[in-house]
Amino acid sequence: MTIQLSDHFSYKKLLRFTFPSIIMMIFTSIYGVVDGVFVSNFVGKTPFAAVNFIMPFLMILGAVGFMFGTGGSALIAKTMGENKLQKANELFSLFVYVSFILGIVIAGFSFFLIRPIAQLMGAEGILLDQCVLYGRIVILAVPGFILQMEFQSFFITAEKPNLGLYVTVISGVANMVLDALFMAVFHWGLAGAAAATALSQTLGGVIPLFYFSRKNTSLLRLGKTKFDGKALWKACINGSSELMSNVSMSLVSMLYNIQLIKYAGENGVAAYGVLMYVNMIFLAIFIGYSIGTAPIISYHYGAQNHSELKSLLKKSFRILILASLSMLALSELLARPLSQIFVSYDADLLDLTVRGFTIYSFSFLFAGINIFASSFFTALNNGLISALISFLRTLVFQVASVLLLPLILGIDGIWISIVAAELIACGVSLAFILKKRAVYHY
Repeated sequence: MTIQLSDHFSYKKLLRFTFPSIIMMIFTSIYGVVDGVFVSNFVGKTPFAAVNFIMPFLMILGAVGFMFGTGGSALIAKTMGENKLQKANELFSLFVYVSFILGIVIAGFSFFLIRPIAQLMGAEGILLDQCVLYGRIVILAVPGFILQMEFQSFFITAEKPNLGLYVTVISGVANMVLDALFMAVFHWGLAGAAAATALSQTLGGVIPLFYFSRKNTSLLRLGKTKFDGKALWKACINGSSELMSNVSMSLVSMLYNIQLIKYAGENGVAAYGVLMYVNMIFLAIFIGYSIGTAPIISYHYGAQNHSELKSLLKKSFRILILASLSMLALSELLARPLSQIFVSYDADLLDLTVRGFTIYSFSFLFAGINIFASSFFTALNNGLISALISFLRTLVFQVASVLLLPLILGIDGIWISIVAAELIACGVSLAFILKKRAVYHY
């Protein structure tokens, strides 16, 4: 039975509708994880550190896709709720075309800037060369990566979350197979890992283009459009929190790497890389749920269905709290086994990673609420509050924590800093939700 945005959502229906988005985000996260596992075990510790070192910069480049995907979806779904279907399709086409052009421009500039940026971050010698090698190959796929990130949201808005899941699974499986082929069979090393990621990201962007450009059974289709600067600006404002979140997280990751080189050397960067891989998968559950619920919230906001908004918020908080507790328990239980997948060959590195993991995992208690709160206000077309939550959570609080706490607690202060930042941000998120209840009637 097809679930429509206009439906009343029970717990069962809400989880069924968001499940494909959650799995989709998990598979997207697996791109980097698979690269990390293969690089660490088949190429070595220094190439593994190089991937971790340059990855935050590469993720910034794809953040435009999140911005247009989440911000554009909020505007498209609200327009659908107002029963303006033709206008919704024109907006959809506009966002896709503009983001693809931006992707080409971003890739062109980044290809030549990656070496000075890596040097600015502190990479030198072999580490620098391998950062540039990996980065330049992956940068070639930036237009496809941006489209892939964007279509993850648009598939949900088109009431086709399962198709979005299928595309992401195809891309994720392709990445795994190509990693094994290029590194384990052809022995292409770090270049093979980069090529596998680039090809799989391109696949994830091109398949949806073919689907939406042809006649289909979804609510959206690519076609003729006209330039609408106001709509583009609104989409950018709506999605600015997701852009801010991705850019800030990447900038903070660079800062973490700088601090870790100072306090623990190359082992610290490698250990943090493992935490980031596992963190991506765990947070993907929260991000996927938030992406999955956003079009529903936008639709009912556009339709002025206040009782459904209130119901969605209450159900979402209960689901997120249960998920947060489960993630903490699971991560504490699996800290050593998961770390061993990446760095079992080095006892000191393994111990450092497990120690960091057991501390870092407490951040999962608060991250879900923060991610959902930011997405919730994006869905309500309030990009300002959404961006403010993301800015404080992913940049201000984390930068302050990672700079100050290591001075008091040493290397443990680096792991604790994310927990402190998420806890403070959770207080801010709840304060905004309570303050705006009377405005949005949830």
